Amino acid sequence: MRVSAFDFHLPEESIALRPANPRDSAKLLQVSGQGEYTDHIVKDLPSLLRAGDVLVLNETKVLRAALKATRPARPHGGGGDVQIDVNLHTALSENEWRAFVRPAKRLRDGDEVHFSSQLSATVFEKKEGGDVGLRFNLAGQALSGAIESTGQPPLPPYIARKRPADAQDIEDYQTVYAEGEAASVAAPTAGLHFTPEVFAALQNKGIQIERLTLHVGAGTFLPVKSDDTDDHHMHSEWYQISAGTAERINTAKDEGRRIIAVGTTALRALESSAENGRVKTLTDDTQIFITPGSDFHIIDGLMTNFHLPKSTLFMLVCALCGLDVMQSAYSSAIKNDYRFYSYGDSSLLWAAEK
Repeated sequence: MRVSAFDFHLPEESIALRPANPRDSAKLLQVSGQGEYTDHIVKDLPSLLRAGDVLVLNETKVLRAALKATRPARPHGGGGDVQIDVNLHTALSENEWRAFVRPAKRLRDGDEVHFSSQLSATVFEKKEGGDVGLRFNLAGQALSGAIESTGQPPLPPYIARKRPADAQDIEDYQTVYAEGEAASVAAPTAGLHFTPEVFAALQNKGIQIERLTLHVGAGTFLPVKSDDTDDHHMHSEWYQISAGTAERINTAKDEGRRIIAVGTTALRALESSAENGRVKTLTDDTQIFITPGSDFHIIDGLMTNFHLPKSTLFMLVCALCGLDVMQSAYSSAIKNDYRFYSYGDSSLLWAAEK
C-alpha cells in the first residue's frame, strides 16, 4: 500500500507532553468491530470487558537510556571538550551498545567519551544518521547499574524536542507493573495508564491478566521513509513468552474467550509467536510488520495509545480495524481533544468483523 494512505493532519497542540494525572483518568476511545466508537476514560476499562477476557501485558522495564557525555579535547586537534547527547538503542553484547548521538560529526572511531567518573566508552563502527557503536568500560549488571544512575528516561523525540526529561519522568515513563532488568529504550506506553485501582477492578470483574516481555527498541520511533509499505524494513525486537503464559492463553482461546493485547508490543509478540492459531513458548526476535491485509491469529482486541501519521503503528491499528474506520476515529479523537502519542490518551480497539 502507499504510505501516504496512512497520513493525517495532527495539530501540534494535540501532542501530550505530560501524562494524565491520575494515570487512569486518561480518555479512552472504544472502536467496535462494526466501526462504531464511543468515548470513555481508562478507569472504565473493566466495564468495557467481559468476565473471562484475557489482558496480556508487556512487563518490560525501561532503561534510563538518555545520557550526556563529554568527548575530551584532542591533544593536537584544536578546540576544547565537546558535549554530546547519547540515546542508547540496541544492546550488542555485555558491554557494547549502538546509540544515536548528537553531534555525531564531532566523534571518530576510537574516540573515548566520558559519562561520569565511573562510566566511559570507546566509539567504534560509526554509521550514517548519527548511529555509533559504544564499547563501555563496564559490562553486564555493572553497566546497567551505571546507566541507571547516570541516565534519564529516553523520552520520545517529539517530547524531547519540547522539554528535557526530569525527575517526574522517572516515575511517569514506567508502568506500575514493570519487572526484571531494565532493557527497553522506550516504554510500552499503553500500559502507562494502569493503576492498582484499575487492576483491582479488573480482578473483581473476572478479567484474567497475563504477562510477557518484549524489549522495546528505538526503531518504534523511526519514520517510514519509503513510499510503499512493501519497501519498508521493519526493526527487530527481542521477546519472550513463558510456557505457563502460552498454555493459559491457548486454554482461553479454546474456551472462546477474548484475548486483548495491552499495547502494540504485546500484540507483536503474540502474533509473532502464533503457530496454527496457538501461542508458542518462545524466546526470539521479531520483525513482524502488520499492515492492512495481515491476518490476526491470536488477539481479538488491542488497547493502545494514538500513533503518528504514516507510522508502522498506525498501519497496525488500521490492519485491525480498517483504514477508513481508523482515519475516521482519529479525526473524531482530534476534534474531541484527545491527547496523542506516548503520554497521551488511549483507545480500545476490537478486530473488524468479517
